[in-house]
Amino acid sequence: MVGTEFIKGQGLGNQLFCYVSARCIAMDMGYQFGTAGQEQLAVNIHSKKGMYFMDMDMGVPIEDKSGYKVYQEKEKRIYLKSCAHDMVHGCYVADNDEDIYGIEDGTLIYGNLQAEKYFLAHKKEIKEWLKVKKEYDSYEYTRDNLCIINVRGGEYSDNRALFLQKKYWTDAMEHMRRIRPDMEFRIVTDDVAAAKRILPGIEACHSELAQDYVTLKNAKYLILSNSSFAFFPAFTSETVKTVIAPKYWARHNVSDGYWASGQNIYEGFLYQDRQGRLFDAGECRREWISYKEKGGLATREKRFTEREIKLQEKKDRVFYWTDKVKNRLMRER
Repeated sequence: MVGTEFIKGQGLGNQLFCYVSARCIAMDMGYQFGTAGQEQLAVNIHSKKGMYFMDMDMGVPIEDKSGYKVYQEKEKRIYLKSCAHDMVHGCYVADNDEDIYGIEDGTLIYGNLQAEKYFLAHKKEIKEWLKVKKEYDSYEYTRDNLCIINVRGGEYSDNRALFLQKKYWTDAMEHMRRIRPDMEFRIVTDDVAAAKRILPGIEACHSELAQDYVTLKNAKYLILSNSSFAFFPAFTSETVKTVIAPKYWARHNVSDGYWASGQNIYEGFLYQDRQGRLFDAGECRREWISYKEKGGLATREKRFTEREIKLQEKKDRVFYWTDKVKNRLMRER
């Protein structure tokens, strides 16, 4: 058997990536599939109900993990002054792990597991695995002139490297208006206050987990944040026509060409850079390969001193409050 574990407190988006990737890998290798920690699926700070809006086959329940080998997906991190986090922990820039297909029967897989190479060939099956129950599905916000914006706030909102700035959203909205001049917008978010701060005047809502999920899944147009939650609603959608996501994903705000991570380049998505230009997945992959071939990651394994880290933490706080004041002044104009 090959499987994974639903970890306590893990967000639903990350759990679905682990589930889907591990199940696809097990299928490709001809192994039975199972999961540990099934009671933790969809139980986190946003919802304590568990997975109530899908009938997910979680595979064979794994109650005792002691008899299983553990495979940790390979990581690649670079150490940068973009923020204190990246100086201490490094910025995760890994691509898919080819060695994962060398695992043996009786293995639990752990890791980011967000590369489409693990699961893209099984898109049809995944749509069935993640099918929303009829009583929870809704097309209330499925309109030809409505774009759903997914703003990720929470712990992102005070991290300057992560929290997408207003320009990203307004540039993406302008692209959507070029598709339809009468385009309207609605925000689905985990943090209404942060969404209203960055995009005042646009209706922002944080509903039940199922409602937020299906609003994204059944949208015609999507502007995504650099969060895992919206990926599978977009990936399994039967209605979506255009998806815009941030180029360089988790380091859209600060990257000079590196992806955080390379796993987050997906077919069918358009990626917008800081200048508001759009790139398809193929263009992004070619640029990413070229960046690595030119040694863009080679000299970035330096570790920083405690003094340097403390100085960057102070800078991060200054930048955070500067951005916050700037956004407030723009709202008041």
